[in-house]
Amino acid sequence: MNKIMHHARTRAQESSNAIERMYITMRHLFNRGFYKPMGVSGETLREALLLLRPEIYGSIGDEKAELEGLLYVIDRLPQGIEECMFINLTSDEGYSNSHFKPIIPSKRRRNCYRIDDEQMNIEITRGRSEIYDILTHLTFLFVESHKISKRVLIDENGNTTRDWIKLEKAVLSKKKLTQIEREVAISHTANILGRTFNELSFVYGQFQTPEQPERLLHIVYWLGKLAIEEVINNNRRTITFSPVLRERLGHHIHGEIWADKIKNVLHKNNLLERPIHIISANMHSVMNTLYAPVALKSLLAKKTIFQVYEELSKKENEVLRNKVTNQALQNGMIYIPDSSGTNIDVQIFDTDKLDLSKTDLEINNTEEKSDKPIVFVMDYAFGEQAYETIDELLKPALIDNKSICLNVASVSIMGKAGILEGGKGDIMIPSAHIFEGTADNYPFVNELSKADFEGNGLAVFEGSMITVLGTSLQNKDILKFFYNSTWHVIGLEMEGAHYQKAIQSASKVRKTINPDVKVRYAYYASDNPLETGGTLASGGLGTSGVKPTYLITRKILQQIFNNQ
Repeated sequence: MNKIMHHARTRAQESSNAIERMYITMRHLFNRGFYKPMGVSGETLREALLLLRPEIYGSIGDEKAELEGLLYVIDRLPQGIEECMFINLTSDEGYSNSHFKPIIPSKRRRNCYRIDDEQMNIEITRGRSEIYDILTHLTFLFVESHKISKRVLIDENGNTTRDWIKLEKAVLSKKKLTQIEREVAISHTANILGRTFNELSFVYGQFQTPEQPERLLHIVYWLGKLAIEEVINNNRRTITFSPVLRERLGHHIHGEIWADKIKNVLHKNNLLERPIHIISANMHSVMNTLYAPVALKSLLAKKTIFQVYEELSKKENEVLRNKVTNQALQNGMIYIPDSSGTNIDVQIFDTDKLDLSKTDLEINNTEEKSDKPIVFVMDYAFGEQAYETIDELLKPALIDNKSICLNVASVSIMGKAGILEGGKGDIMIPSAHIFEGTADNYPFVNELSKADFEGNGLAVFEGSMITVLGTSLQNKDILKFFYNSTWHVIGLEMEGAHYQKAIQSASKVRKTINPDVKVRYAYYASDNPLETGGTLASGGLGTSGVKPTYLITRKILQQIFNNQ
């Protein structure tokens, strides 16, 4: 028994050291300005990632290729990146005013620009977490590419297997592949990847895009081609960080522009003095909760409110969503699309212009107009960006050279997180955030409690949560350690400690907002990384995220309006 415990501990310690090494190495490479992921400079990153074997990257340490991990990474990187020898991480340096067309990855909002055949620029406007995210994904991608080159190279002269020659022919062929030709190509690719024909056929459709139906073949070919180039001609892929990015990072440039614009909009609309309730959430649940009962009255005659929320979350129901948005814009909602580069849009709800009795929230709010709350909803931040944005937002507004402190009554954070007990869709109520890789911890009094959500058919857990450096760096050993140790961790996410650090410094240290500001945190589970096949790479939440999202949203709004 002791032997097993000791092994688990050393594996967790090894993993913890690997994350720390990756973290330090990434900062070092960033300061240096460039590196070659498959060269000597990228060795520490590669070795740490292979030692760590994060859950999300599945079989990265095996000889066979990892397909779910590849799909996860490709969805978060710009289309065409597999063809590029040079990847340049830049700040917002004016490419949006050029002829270059932005390429936006399907699962991450970031602007990328294909400069020429060999170079892809990725714009970093969300801070360090975004850099760690991209570098980790690229390391995974390049490790996988070298697995391909190992399987297809016959000798050091660059001669390749028949499978590779056939794949090359299919990818470079200008005409559309027939079903038979596609299956022949899949068969050769399966051999190259060390996977079965069945496995490849199963994921094939998930890689397809309207412009690139054979995208999986294309990705495998280009990853392999550039890896062969590295092995045979020592012509290595290079990642560079632009001088402007290196100079700007950590200075809250985008967060400051974002916060100043918001404060000016509040001032213009005479809302600056009113009690403000900040909610970090998505851009639909608060709006739908407040306005769907009126906008979709006829639908509510046939369906329950939660069925209506589900209809609103379906891709095809654009018309329903527009009805709610129009109702909101005519009755107190101000929408501020982001123009600062933070990628965080904002909605401001003036509840004086909203008839709260027409919602179904059971509200007993009877304040005078001057005390009617302003509900301020901001889209999700990304990792360390949470500190940058909230820190800037909670600073006093500078209006006509006068400093005006915001009347912030509460800050509520709702988000998705990995759960360590329970499954997709369950709810986590944190009592503290622990920042991974440091001894920093942020206990707080959460206005939300387990009792608020019980009896709704979902499991609810209360305890500490860990704020991780990146979800793609976690493995079972570390998570088991946190789960079984005295930290009593119930889940992991990327922003909590950063939000709380900003709230604490504004309320307790700088005293720019009310020292007794109320805080609410609640998360719903996107995945359980301790379960095999339960990670984010195994697919999204689908409609199972609708119920917890709206249960949390409704509870936050009830507390705001009932002055709890």
